[in-house]
Amino acid sequence: MKSIAFVVSLSIPLLVANKEEDRLEESATVVKEILNIPDGIPQELLDKAECVVVLPSVKKLAIGIGGSYGRGVLVCRSGEDFKGAWGPPALYRLEGGNIGLQLGGQATDFLFLVMNPKGAESLLRSKVKLGADASAAAGPKGRAAGASTDAAMRAEILTYSRSRGLFAGLSLEGSTLRPDGGGNENLYGRELSVADIVRKGKVAIPAAARALVAALDRASPENLSN
Repeated sequence: MKSIAFVVSLSIPLLVANKEEDRLEESATVVKEILNIPDGIPQELLDKAECVVVLPSVKKLAIGIGGSYGRGVLVCRSGEDFKGAWGPPALYRLEGGNIGLQLGGQATDFLFLVMNPKGAESLLRSKVKLGADASAAAGPKGRAAGASTDAAMRAEILTYSRSRGLFAGLSLEGSTLRPDGGGNENLYGRELSVADIVRKGKVAIPAAARALVAALDRASPENLSN
């Protein structure tokens, strides 16, 4: 019995770690597919983004009205002014009633573009309520919808969704993004703040995140924001 208990105690951390790695791999798939959508996210906007948030398969909760919950990742460009290559990911959670109402019961992938240092720094400090702590807007799409649109000029975060094969900008004001402290600890093996992961260079890119970071590097290797 002791040997069985020992094996179980060893397997639990591995299962938890695999769960976080699965999230990274799913996020990589979502990024690759969304960035390859014809007339999807304007390249000009992606090239000016400081960070990207990816949330695969966000689902509406069975309890409550319009409640929802999702887990994903934040990836930012490295360097003091977000001008370097894409760096290691921090794990995040998305929650809020407004999401559930718009999901309509379907699993939905989300991708957010964080368009300026102010929006990025707000995410690194603590939880952020979209529309209150950081301005957010449905992201424009298509080649003609560049950074000159009103939404892109004003918003700190542009939000996109994909459900049932349909891709569109979607307003998520009132929803909350918050760091997943437990997930980050499981992934990196120790307690770290988001700033430790994203800004301070205290960790390397995990093996499970290499496909995600490589996809962003290929799609937008240089930050072209002013």
